Amino acid sequence: MEKVVITGLGAISPIGNTFTETWENMKNGVPGAGPITLYDPAGMEVHVACEVKNFDPKEHFKPKEVRRRDRFQQFAAVAVAEAIAQSGLQVTEENAPRIGVVLSTGIGGLSTLEANMKKIIEGNPRKVSPFLIPMLMGNGAAGMAGIDHGFQGPSFSVTSACASGQDGIGMAWLMLRAGMVDAVVAGASEAILCISGMAGFNRIGALSRRGSDEKTPSPFDLERDGLVAGEGAAVLVLERESFAKQRGADILAELAGYGSTSDAHHVTAPHHDGKGGASAIKAALQVSGVALDEIGYVNAHGTGTPLNDAAETAALKQVFGERAYQLPVSSTKSMTGHLMGATGALETAILVNVIREGVLPPTINYQTPDPDCDLDYVPNQARQQPVEIAISNAFGFGGHNAVLVVRGYH
Repeated sequence: MEKVVITGLGAISPIGNTFTETWENMKNGVPGAGPITLYDPAGMEVHVACEVKNFDPKEHFKPKEVRRRDRFQQFAAVAVAEAIAQSGLQVTEENAPRIGVVLSTGIGGLSTLEANMKKIIEGNPRKVSPFLIPMLMGNGAAGMAGIDHGFQGPSFSVTSACASGQDGIGMAWLMLRAGMVDAVVAGASEAILCISGMAGFNRIGALSRRGSDEKTPSPFDLERDGLVAGEGAAVLVLERESFAKQRGADILAELAGYGSTSDAHHVTAPHHDGKGGASAIKAALQVSGVALDEIGYVNAHGTGTPLNDAAETAALKQVFGERAYQLPVSSTKSMTGHLMGATGALETAILVNVIREGVLPPTINYQTPDPDCDLDYVPNQARQQPVEIAISNAFGFGGHNAVLVVRGYH
């Protein structure tokens, strides 16, 4: 079956307003967490988030478009443009119906919904924006990407909580392997840093309550106290190998496999022994034809919550056995925070540069080892190490598990 290859990458994150800037800061262990500025957190228990910084939508969109796009849609559009520019993909009347879009999100336009609900509660329903629905709907980013660039192939969004980005890229991979399309712009975007989003995640008990002067998030550390919510987007241009070669594209890497499973256990907590995550890893490796000893790096889901990190460590041990102790595993969420539905897309894009540059990004804020999390988490400093094949894990509320395999292309 024909290979699916990656030809373009784009991102906007709490540590960079492009993919290149994000990657460079990641290698240097730059933290993305800081005081919340997008709303007034007074009276709330959480005062820290990983916000996208120095982002002015007026630099990317006309004033009318700024008002008509939720923040998550703005992020997606910026990442799409960067990925398309790198790929050199040209849309023509002939190929447009063969170029698809899968831009996912876990929640969608939450801040738009919150702002407009406030108007309703205040007794002013006529002041609700006429763009409320297209701004909050999860498929809004995918639809706008098609409008912006003329993509006329399949276009939709996948919503599977924090596995949304991985699952969406996986769906794109399946469509390409089936021959339905020649190229897919695939990724995810999220912008839930508003009062309702943060209050909700806090009530679940998922968020770190440390101050901005403390080291947080701290995945796999004994003293970890929860995730730090982030925002942003990441996009990959995926193509059938023959299509990419025909147009002379610079192929960055191969998307070699995808696995997806469900815990069928609990709506917010992973199964304690990580069996759902383990089965997703096994499924991804099986379909990619990759042996266990060929995996050189794992970008962990690594949220910094007590339950997730222990369960993911257990899952890796189930899959890799004793070799798990020699396998480098890092959580880049220690720098970017948890981008929710967009997190898997960014972490899959990161694998491309891990393989191309032979650099393993660190898990920062790692200070005290946890007996239940006893693997090599690449603590605090990036590491030079050749990698040919790597995997990215994403586990979401609802028990969703998704894993992608990226292989070097030669």
